[in-house]
Amino acid sequence: MTTPKFSQELLDFFRKLEKNNNRDWFAENKNQFKLNETKAKAVFKTVFEELNKHDIVDSFKVFRIYRDVRFSKNKLPYKTHFGASFHRKKPELRGGYYLHIQPNDQSFIATGFWEPSKDDLLRVRREFEQDDTEIRAIIHAKPLKSVWGEFQGDELKTSPRNFDKDHSAIDLIRKKQFLFTKTYTDKEVISDMFIDDVNTSFRAIRPFFDYMSDVLNTNLNGESII
Repeated sequence: MTTPKFSQELLDFFRKLEKNNNRDWFAENKNQFKLNETKAKAVFKTVFEELNKHDIVDSFKVFRIYRDVRFSKNKLPYKTHFGASFHRKKPELRGGYYLHIQPNDQSFIATGFWEPSKDDLLRVRREFEQDDTEIRAIIHAKPLKSVWGEFQGDELKTSPRNFDKDHSAIDLIRKKQFLFTKTYTDKEVISDMFIDDVNTSFRAIRPFFDYMSDVLNTNLNGESII
């Protein structure tokens, strides 16, 4: 059985949509969209199955093409990409995966913690404050860094309340997100090796997820809270 893959036709459809992002054009081409959507969902399902060979991912979500324009200055009705998120089994396993397919070499994968809760964010910051040696060893280890590069995420311009601005780990403590991303060209996205590369890349993040899951499921004394 042939493994599903993303196609040139999918990328071409989104290029056309970028130039014709209106309801009339979309209605005229909806059959083509539905065909591409069905094929894309099969690829996302394959990624889900591959992830479950080395992790416990209990669900995945393919985001709808329709944009929510109610509170946005951008009133274009349609997204010009497909995105899917993959959810690890909570509460034991923390973190998540995201796959984004967009033409013109704008595809990427991302992993980590997009919107940690207030309590989770404080717990992680306190862990970094107490001891940042383990997290630094993990994010700078060659198997992870060679795939994902630098630690990313939005951060405060100064220290959070009740944290010392001169603390040696303030570069980590300031972060509001804990993310890694990896970009892909269009040629890479439609290649036969794309799904393998995505899965291998996601596998490489496991030491970070194991560390963060341990932190978020214990208190500062290392006692379980679940």
